[in-house]
Amino acid sequence: MNKAQWHWHPIPFLLSVLLSVGLWVCYTPPIALAAPLNWGDRSQPMQLAQADPGSNFVTAAVEAAGPAVVQVNVSKTLSTDVPDFLRPFLGGVQPTPSTGRVVQGIGSGFVIDADGRVLTNAHVVAEADTVSVSFPDGRILEGEVLGTDRVTDVAVIQVRGDNLPHVTIGDSDRVTRGQWAIAIGNPLGLQETVTVGVISATERNSTAIGIPDKRIGFIQTDAAINPGNSGGPLLNQAGEVIGMNTAIIGGTQGLGFAIPINAAKRIAEQLIATGSVEHPYIGIQMVPLTASIKQQINAASNVQVDAEQGILVLQVARNSPAAKAGLREGDVIQAVNGRTVTDANLLQRLVEENGLNKKLELNVLRRQRTLNLAVQPDQLPAQVQ
Repeated sequence: MNKAQWHWHPIPFLLSVLLSVGLWVCYTPPIALAAPLNWGDRSQPMQLAQADPGSNFVTAAVEAAGPAVVQVNVSKTLSTDVPDFLRPFLGGVQPTPSTGRVVQGIGSGFVIDADGRVLTNAHVVAEADTVSVSFPDGRILEGEVLGTDRVTDVAVIQVRGDNLPHVTIGDSDRVTRGQWAIAIGNPLGLQETVTVGVISATERNSTAIGIPDKRIGFIQTDAAINPGNSGGPLLNQAGEVIGMNTAIIGGTQGLGFAIPINAAKRIAEQLIATGSVEHPYIGIQMVPLTASIKQQINAASNVQVDAEQGILVLQVARNSPAAKAGLREGDVIQAVNGRTVTDANLLQRLVEENGLNKKLELNVLRRQRTLNLAVQPDQLPAQVQ
């Protein structure tokens, strides 16, 4: 799909340019740029270390998961060749080609199985020439990037060694506000740093955080997260991984965000199996319908909305699956595959889970008419990723 095909027609007063204030939390020095899995046997209760009089649930959780939390070391060669467009201004003098300079950066990660697969953020290892992984026990192992997904910012690294520790994976669908949250990582290169807070919120979307769309409902926590924490685990009080620390909002304190582990696990399994990830899309911009939005639309546009709840379609991309199925601006999606939707994150997740090989059944209210539309999702175009 070429760029000219992406002419969208928004409901104007609802669409505005947002300033990006989200920051990835991969640390680099000042000169630098930044087979199915066995996810652990959750059928058995997790065995935490025996507490001594000076310990608590935090120390027990860290002792259980900490040995599998690693520092990801990356290096990249930056070319210093003169760009072609500047060469005419050099008066015929041709500079000697440069081999570039090597810059280094670090992030965090955690071993997810006994086979040595390490989960981290895609932005930690993006365009790296070499990757190594440092363990708390002092071992440094060479890493091979099995795959990266820049849409969700998930990457998998393979390391090989004997008796590699690995974490226990929790269930991020059971995470609720107010639960304890424990972050482990390497902020600013300070290895094995532990911070503690609570789950502040769930299902935060990318727009709220101010980062490019990651098609994920993030976990928000006030456990301190800083540059270098990228890719490290967020634990519950049992020491199970419930998220992967990914972003912070610059200039603030206590606003950190993690990819839910269930989403990261789904992406990682595809990366390990095929090296790439399917991202079904239907080609709409949407917002949950509220009474206030309904009132504003009916007063300020030629689109009449009669629904009381659902997902309002703001834009339909030209030649997209949604456009081909007959979806229009102003339609209100009320159910997907028979499941009621009032949350945009849920609709996005249902599209992802549906995959590319079968149609989505949408129940849509258009003015006072109920329509059933079948949409065949397509792979998210590269220029949108």
